[in-house]
Amino acid sequence: MNSSRAEASVILLVDDNATNLSILVQSLSEAGYKVRVAQNGESAIAQVPSVKPDLILLDVMMQGIDGFETCRRLKAVPETQAIPIIFMTTMSDVFDKVKGFQVGAVDYITKPFEIEEALVRVSTHLAIQKLQNQLQTQTEQLQAEICDRQKAQEAVQVFLNAVSHDLRNPVTGGLMVLKSLDKEAEAQGGAVAVSRSILQRMIQSHDRQLALINSLLETHANDMSGVTLECQAVDLFTLVNQLAIEWQPMLEQDESVLQNQVASDLPLVNADSNQLWRVYENLIANALKHNPLGVTLTLTAEVEQVPHATVSMMRCTVHDNGIGIPAEQAASIFELYKRGEPARRTVGLGLGLYLCRQIILAHGGQIGFTSHPETGSTFWFTLPLFEQAYSLYSPVFAEN
Repeated sequence: MNSSRAEASVILLVDDNATNLSILVQSLSEAGYKVRVAQNGESAIAQVPSVKPDLILLDVMMQGIDGFETCRRLKAVPETQAIPIIFMTTMSDVFDKVKGFQVGAVDYITKPFEIEEALVRVSTHLAIQKLQNQLQTQTEQLQAEICDRQKAQEAVQVFLNAVSHDLRNPVTGGLMVLKSLDKEAEAQGGAVAVSRSILQRMIQSHDRQLALINSLLETHANDMSGVTLECQAVDLFTLVNQLAIEWQPMLEQDESVLQNQVASDLPLVNADSNQLWRVYENLIANALKHNPLGVTLTLTAEVEQVPHATVSMMRCTVHDNGIGIPAEQAASIFELYKRGEPARRTVGLGLGLYLCRQIILAHGGQIGFTSHPETGSTFWFTLPLFEQAYSLYSPVFAEN
């Protein structure tokens, strides 16, 4: 090893013989190494954390703890176990080579020292240690790159799942309306009158789908870590009423009923109407998918009165009279990719309730549920009132 490489290498000498120490200190220093000295095992163990040696030359036979025990203790500590240790022993010692390697030594040299041999062994093991350190660094870098790539792939998968999950319901509803019109046209000889209200609902549905796509793109750009909101005053009664009309074809197919019990005179809430629509759609779709045919859905809302609270919130509920949620699924129901039992007709993506949670938290609200076997489930969430919104929170982007 040349002097420029040796400058950064620190050698710790451990020997209770002053003559041996003097010889090695002089030889190693002349070779360009930085040399530190300890005269027993306890002193060596105490010095290692501060000295941070690149290699240790350790005498086997010393007063106090011997070289074997010193080596064993150093190798038992994660911070020092990677330091290469070379044992030093006299020709007359019955040196147990196997034991030396078993406790963690990488090599040994004999006394009296052949200085050239000792320097070559030191240089060789320092070079090996340097290569091992480089390999460890490269391995950690590769692992970090693999982890980053996996996170990126997971983010892409979540994005694709979100697109397919949230677009499926409005596309299915629109398709059912078109099929119904097609049957009516066939029955009437190729032409059918379409009311303006139906056209307006279809236009609104497609507008929401476009807004949803834009929202998902924004969410994906933020690595699914938050939800971008465009809040405004929202009338819950009107929104839920439009939702009930748009879902009517799918409810009829499912032999289910949606009851809008949201009062028309409730205060306005401060919300992103498109994101809030997603919450309701996911909760409705989840209830239909995981319950038998013929379920009744009841949507309610009321101002939540909390004693000593500085602001009031709107508490919205979606109740079904279905089979309830098993207790073992309750703890993780809002987690990404956690899902219930296989659905009756389709496979759930484990994404809908997670998205609901993300959206409601971004609004500054809370979300939860209560459920009882065979009597149904009630999902609830809270939203700030429009007149009090800016006293509750200011940003329109909330991280998870």
